[in-house]
Amino acid sequence: MDSEQKQVLDMLQRPFRLPTQRESHPIVFEVGTRVGGSERPPQRLTRARSIPRGTVFSIFVKSHRLAAKELCDYFMEASSVQELRQRVEEVRGLVNEKLFIFALSFVIVRKPEMRHLRLPSIVEIFPCMFVPVTTVSEMEQEARKSTPDQEIVVTEYGPEFSSTHLKPEHRVAYWREDYGINSHHWHWHLVYPVDLGVMRDRKGELFFYMHQQMLARYDMDRLSVGLNRVQKLSNWRIPIPDGYFPKLTINNAGQTWGSRQDNSLVQDYRREDFGLLPFDVSELEQWHSRIMDAIHQGYLVDHDGNQTRLTDNVKPPEKRGIDLLGDTVEADSSISLNSLFYGDLHNMGHVVISAIHDPDYAHRENLGVMSDTATAMRDPVFYRWHKYIDDIFQEYKVIQPPYTTEELSLSSVEVVSVAVESQGQKNQLITGWSTRDFEASRGLDFNADKPVMVRLTHLNHHPFVYSIKLQAANSGSLPKEVTVRIFMAPKLNERGVEMSFMEQRLLWAEMDRFTHDLKPGLNHILRSSTSSSITNSNEFTFRDLEERPNPDNPGAPENTLFNFCGCGWPQHMLLPRGKQEGMPFELFVMVTDWNQDKVAQPDGACSCSAAASFCGILDALYPDARPMGFPFDRRPMPMLLNRPVGRASDLTRLSNIAMQDITITFTNAQITQ
Repeated sequence: MDSEQKQVLDMLQRPFRLPTQRESHPIVFEVGTRVGGSERPPQRLTRARSIPRGTVFSIFVKSHRLAAKELCDYFMEASSVQELRQRVEEVRGLVNEKLFIFALSFVIVRKPEMRHLRLPSIVEIFPCMFVPVTTVSEMEQEARKSTPDQEIVVTEYGPEFSSTHLKPEHRVAYWREDYGINSHHWHWHLVYPVDLGVMRDRKGELFFYMHQQMLARYDMDRLSVGLNRVQKLSNWRIPIPDGYFPKLTINNAGQTWGSRQDNSLVQDYRREDFGLLPFDVSELEQWHSRIMDAIHQGYLVDHDGNQTRLTDNVKPPEKRGIDLLGDTVEADSSISLNSLFYGDLHNMGHVVISAIHDPDYAHRENLGVMSDTATAMRDPVFYRWHKYIDDIFQEYKVIQPPYTTEELSLSSVEVVSVAVESQGQKNQLITGWSTRDFEASRGLDFNADKPVMVRLTHLNHHPFVYSIKLQAANSGSLPKEVTVRIFMAPKLNERGVEMSFMEQRLLWAEMDRFTHDLKPGLNHILRSSTSSSITNSNEFTFRDLEERPNPDNPGAPENTLFNFCGCGWPQHMLLPRGKQEGMPFELFVMVTDWNQDKVAQPDGACSCSAAASFCGILDALYPDARPMGFPFDRRPMPMLLNRPVGRASDLTRLSNIAMQDITITFTNAQITQ
C-alpha cells in the first residue's frame, strides 16, 4: 500500500480532472453505506455543490465560506487517510476545484492524526494561478514538440513578468507576482481562515500585524525602484488610476480572470452569481464610520449592547484591543463582537473591488484576482486597499500610551555591537535574481509522458549572518534567557532625507526573533538569516515529498527539513531589492527579558512553529507576550533619559538596544544557491 504521504499527493494532483468510472463507482458505494441511515454525502453537501466547477472560489464571499465549512467539516469526519481518500474521490467531480483543494489542505493541516503529512507547493497544484496563459500555452507546445530522449520539458517565465515598464507601477511587478509571496498569502489564510470555526490565539492581532509587515516590505521595494510609498485607497468616489490585467486563467478550459481598466470607479455590487445581496459602497463607508467611532470612544458594542473596552494594556485572558479590532475588521462573524453592526469591511472590500469591471454581471465576466488569496497580491490595488485597512489599525495604535522606559529597557544587558556578514563582506548585502523549477504537469494535464516544468524567475539574496555581541552583568539580576528582536528599515525617504521616528515607524520590517541563553560577561551570537522566525525555509514540491525518507515517521532525524507546515514568508524575499548603486538601511537590535516575554503553553508538542512571527504555532499560543510589532507598534515617549525622542536611533540610549547602518546592493545578476 502507498504511504499516507503518497496518498495525499495523489489526492492533490490535477484538481481539474474528473474521477474515472473505475475509480468512482465502488468508492461512492462504500462511503454511502458507511454513513448509515443519513443522506448520502453528495446530497448532504448542498452548499459545497452550489459553487460551479471551473469558476471563481473566494473566501472573501460569505456564501463561499459557508460552502468551505461544509466541505471541511465533511472531510474532518474522516478518521484516517484511507477514509479521507474515499470521501475525496466521492466528491471530486461534484465540487469546485479550488474549494476542493482548500478544504483538503485545511484538513491535512488541522487534523492531529494527519500532522505528519505535508502539502506540496500550491504553485504545482494550480500553476495557472501563477503563470500567464501565454506561458501555459508555450508549455503545451513544448510538450508536444518534445522528443523521446528528453527527460523533462522546461519553459521559463520572467524576469519581465506580465507587464512592461511603461507604467511606473510595473517596476515592482517582480515583487507582486513573486510565487512565494502569493503562496504565503494563500497559506496564511488557510491556517487563519474566516468563518470556519477556527479559534487561533491572537488571530485578529496577527491579521493586523502580518498584513502591516507585508506593506512595510512592499514599501521598501518601492523605494528601491524609485517609487513613493503606497497610498491608501480611502476615497471610493474617485477612479482608481492603475488598472490590472492578470493574464491568468481560472480553470483548465482557459477562462480568464476579470481585468480592471485604468481609472475605473468602485461601484455598487449588483451581481447575482455569488449568492450575495445587492451591496452599496455606502455600506463600506458606514462600517468604517462605526469602527472609527469605537476606536475613539474606547469600546466596541456587542450583540447585546454591552461595551467591551479597547486597550492594549491588559493581561490575559482579556483580549487586547488590537485583537478585538482585527476580529472586527477582517471580519470573522463567529469571533467579531458584533458582525451585524460593524460589518464585513475587509472581505467585502475585496469583493467590490474584484467586481469593479462588471459590477452587475452584465458582461458575464469573472471576478478579478482580488477575489482569491493566491492571486490578490499580484494587483497594485491590493496594497492600496490594505494600506487603508492598516490605517484603521494605526488610528487605534497611536492613541495607546507610549511604552515606558521600564518596558523598553533591560539594564543588565548591553548590546555592544551589531553587524551582518555575507560573502566575506561586513554590513554589505547583495541581491539579484534566481530561478526555481516547478512541475506544472502535477496540476495541469499536458498529455505528456514526461514532467513539464516551469522555471520561475524571482528576487534572491546571498545568505548572511547576524553577528551580535552582548555584555551581560555579573549580578544576580541577570536574566538566564533573553529575546533578541531584529528589525530593518530604509534609512532615507523618497526625498533622500533621514526619517523621523513616526515617519519610519511603519517601515520597520521584522527580520528575526529568537531566544538566547545568557552567560555572565561577553556573549557572541551568530545567527543565520536562513533561521529567521518569519520565513518558510522551503517550498516543497511533489517530487520533494515523494522522495522524503520515512514519510510516515515525522520524528525521524532525516525528516528534520520537512518539519514545518508551509506557512511563512518566502526565504528568498527576506531582503528588499535595494539599488544598483547601493541603498542605505538601518538594522535595529533589541534584547528583552524572556521571563516577561514568555507565554505559558499548553501541554503537548508544539508543531509547525518555523515561522512563528507571522504564523504563530499550531495548537499553541502565540509565542511572545508583547504586542506584535513591539516596540514600533506605538508612538514613542516624548522624552527618554531627559532628552527628546525624534528618531529611532534615540532609543539606543538604552543599553539593550543598538543600531547599525548597512547597505543593500542589487546586482541584476544571477545568484546561485
